[in-house]
Amino acid sequence: MSDNTETSDITETRLVGETGVAARVGQVIEGPLHGLGFRLVRVKVSAQGGCTVQIMVERPDGTFTIDDCEAVSRAISPILDLDDPVGGAYNLEVSSPGIDRPLVRVSDFSRWAGHEAKVELAVPLDGRKRFRGIIGTPDAEGRTVPIDLPDVKEGLPSRILLPLASLAEAHLVLTDALIRESLRRGGPPAEDDGEEAEDVEATAPVRPARQPPRKAAPAEKPKSQKKPARTGPKQPVVTKAARVKHRDDLH
Repeated sequence: MSDNTETSDITETRLVGETGVAARVGQVIEGPLHGLGFRLVRVKVSAQGGCTVQIMVERPDGTFTIDDCEAVSRAISPILDLDDPVGGAYNLEVSSPGIDRPLVRVSDFSRWAGHEAKVELAVPLDGRKRFRGIIGTPDAEGRTVPIDLPDVKEGLPSRILLPLASLAEAHLVLTDALIRESLRRGGPPAEDDGEEAEDVEATAPVRPARQPPRKAAPAEKPKSQKKPARTGPKQPVVTKAARVKHRDDLH
């Protein structure tokens, strides 16, 4: 397995960009995150719980602690309030990429070369868009990444060079080897056995509107859960905040 753990520059270009609301959120927060020493991994908007805006963040070396998570949440909340890229009520979720992380930069492929990944291309390669196999180290120019495909039909190549310029989505596959390597490198924080952990939750204030503002639903008391054993997958750091917004707040 590759052990390329060199710290890459925060401003390294992401290979996969967001669209729509996710793109607007990313444009608003990427610069401030850079200023704080973090880099944006991904913004994803879903209809879960009405509307959920998930923001994945990490430090250049791939680490992300609970303190980092809280700091990012506090920093970007007022920015999102001011710019209002969502334009409605939403739940904000800030998290680390986790072990089976998205691969969004050339350095991500380099760092996790030798591990299994699922890759989808925006443009078909030999009539195929989806690939699953062991990724290798990208070429020196960062244009292609090799992937070794298991159980290919006779006569077909078992290794293919994927063009990174056509990347639509990619993420690591959770395997025992990946878990062991993540633990060895010091991936998402693990806790001591036998102790209890609580989700970190922060509720943002409701901005005033012309009419009496709606009250935010009371936050549920965090439920305790068993912390994972040292030999199992580490839980991604996550903090959530309910964001109740009104379109006419700034008038």
